[in-house]
Amino acid sequence: MINGERIGLRARHQSDVAVLHAELYDDVATRARADSRPWRPLPPGSGQSPYAVSEPSDEAACFSVVELDSRDLVGEALLWGIDTHSRTAHIGISLRPAFRGRGLGLDVVLTLCEYGFAVRGLQRLQIETLADNAPMIAAATRAGFTREGTLRHSAWVYGGYADEAVFGLLATEWTARG
Repeated sequence: MINGERIGLRARHQSDVAVLHAELYDDVATRARADSRPWRPLPPGSGQSPYAVSEPSDEAACFSVVELDSRDLVGEALLWGIDTHSRTAHIGISLRPAFRGRGLGLDVVLTLCEYGFAVRGLQRLQIETLADNAPMIAAATRAGFTREGTLRHSAWVYGGYADEAVFGLLATEWTARG
């Protein structure tokens, strides 16, 4: 497990899948804001669930997020689109409703940065989020990411187009913080 201040990133356990699927995937309106792929009904036991336990991959590192004190399952976190040639990746997080608004998102982002830069040796991490996602934008900014632009009407979200904000952080900026 990789520990932050209040959370830990660990491998996905089979027991996590049903909880994450029910609270994150089956909330269609919220899921539509978090994933560019269209929502479709999937049973939690399906191997196609985005939370299904899978073999390790060079292109993605998927974690379950747990609160260190209670060991409660907080949500999911991942580095995706890992490019080992250019040494870049994208960050994604999704917290269960009961754990939102408690400042854990920043800790998750910081811990993913530690994993990406110190463990994987990446040189750039990127976050794309809806331009109205104030909690993620605040977490990215507080973690040291720079807003690099806005992709106008680039996301189809539950019946309409939305803008996306793009943030980047370089390894040299990360190490300069410490």
